[in-house]
Amino acid sequence: MSTTESSRRSYGAGSLTTREDRNGTSTYYGSWWIDGRRVKRRIGPKRSAGKRDGLTRPQAEAELRRLMATVTVTASAERALTVAELTERYLGHLEAMGRKRTTIVGVESTMRVWLVPVLGDKPAHAVTVQDVEDLMRTMRAAGVKTNTVRTYVGTLSSIYRYAQHPRRGWVPVNPCAALELPPKTHSTEIRYLTVEEARALVAAALPGDHHGLDRALYLTATMTGLRQGELIALRWMDVDWPAQRVRVRRNHTVGGFGTPKTRRGSRSVPMSAEVAGELARLQRETRFGDDEDLVFGEPATGEPLRRGALMRRYRRALKAARLDHEHRFHDLRHTFGTAMAGSGAPMRTLQEWMGHEHIDTTSIYADYAPNPHEVEMVEAAFAPRGSVRGSVVSESQVI
Repeated sequence: MSTTESSRRSYGAGSLTTREDRNGTSTYYGSWWIDGRRVKRRIGPKRSAGKRDGLTRPQAEAELRRLMATVTVTASAERALTVAELTERYLGHLEAMGRKRTTIVGVESTMRVWLVPVLGDKPAHAVTVQDVEDLMRTMRAAGVKTNTVRTYVGTLSSIYRYAQHPRRGWVPVNPCAALELPPKTHSTEIRYLTVEEARALVAAALPGDHHGLDRALYLTATMTGLRQGELIALRWMDVDWPAQRVRVRRNHTVGGFGTPKTRRGSRSVPMSAEVAGELARLQRETRFGDDEDLVFGEPATGEPLRRGALMRRYRRALKAARLDHEHRFHDLRHTFGTAMAGSGAPMRTLQEWMGHEHIDTTSIYADYAPNPHEVEMVEAAFAPRGSVRGSVVSESQVI
């Protein structure tokens, strides 16, 4: 069995290591980078204590410096990878590792729209921190939001970490590692419908082949908080009538079925009697009511709903209900979140129902959670002297 020793060195000074074979003989090896390729050479045997044969550490260091100054990469050696070539290899790696389709599509989009057009022709090893900062400025000038810029640079950093792996060694450094990113922005502003607006939307589901389906879809989205992809992937077997639960086990994104968005996405949500009644009606009316069939499938084929047509019908229903046309379908999920918080549902419970990975995500609804004593506390704090309302206040507390 071989063992390896190495010492930490500054960038550009190469790497000197020792390896011990089965017989206990230690040998010096050196490695360094030339034009994006790692070069490895045997330096010589390591001198043992009390022996005259072999190289001392200073002698091995001197031989490494000599080799670094004289060895060149031959013309037959593989040329340095460009950023475009590196990104293609990374994409293939993600597919081989079985990553989610949504992840692969997101990475492919980042490559196609930004990384390849801006950096694609550059040798991957030659990209600098300044190049990445220039890319960030280009994105900001094009109106890309701060958090999206951070995501795109994060993708580039992941590509370089993949290329840096010891089994590949295609690049010496990650230009994103020392990069200072713009601070992440946090927005607690959400759009949602009031209960009355949501009911108006359900009532405005337009007549036609999808009339009953859309009505059930809007109601279920509002009263369960399921994401659009989770609704599209819902099967009749996921509707647990005896337990009065809707069980979320799948998601539908970019043309295929997969697991829910997050680890906590697999969950069950309470099913109100109103939702249960609407789904029971839909199951009686559809030709696709078996366990494996989709609850919200296309009426004629049972296939997954076509998102483009779904959103066109949704926008027409908003218009018919005289609601703001800017409301996204996702706002129905926010409607559930704000309504549940307003009814007093604990944040941890709401987190489970909505399938949020982190409680911080759920906390956007905290402002809608009631406190029955809030008004009384404010009135008591500012009650005028001698008032009989609220608690007794001292003179020092009176403004």
